[in-house]
Amino acid sequence: MSNTDWDSKVVIGFKAKAPKVTRNASDLNGARRTGAVVATDKKVTAGGNKGHVGPDHQRIAKLDRENEVAPPPKVAPSVGKAIQTARMDKQMTQKDLAQKTNEKPSVIQDYESGKAVPNPQILSKFERILGVKLRGADIGKKLEGPKKS
Repeated sequence: MSNTDWDSKVVIGFKAKAPKVTRNASDLNGARRTGAVVATDKKVTAGGNKGHVGPDHQRIAKLDRENEVAPPPKVAPSVGKAIQTARMDKQMTQKDLAQKTNEKPSVIQDYESGKAVPNPQILSKFERILGVKLRGADIGKKLEGPKKS
């Protein structure tokens, strides 16, 4: 018990003064007048975010653009027209076709507008239900049933 200092006092809830960052010269001068400890640090990396300008960086950026992956091909407009005309001939709405193919109506809308990425499984469903060829050379022609001998 001899290593306990009885003369020191402990204050609970007292926070040490945190260093204050001043933004202007008047605060800095005021701190110096009161005798506070003042330390000044100069920013070394100030203004380092100006972008890379120069022939090397431009050439590298151009090479990066050339290597980008091309977006996947969209459905041809002729396929969308063929789906729409076949659906209208059968007097079906987009919602009806969606229910028969187990797809969402938005998928039908994307195919008809030419915004969808072609999926062979979905196209084959449309071909079966609409009875129209949607893949290959004769897009829009009626499908013939199996030939009977």
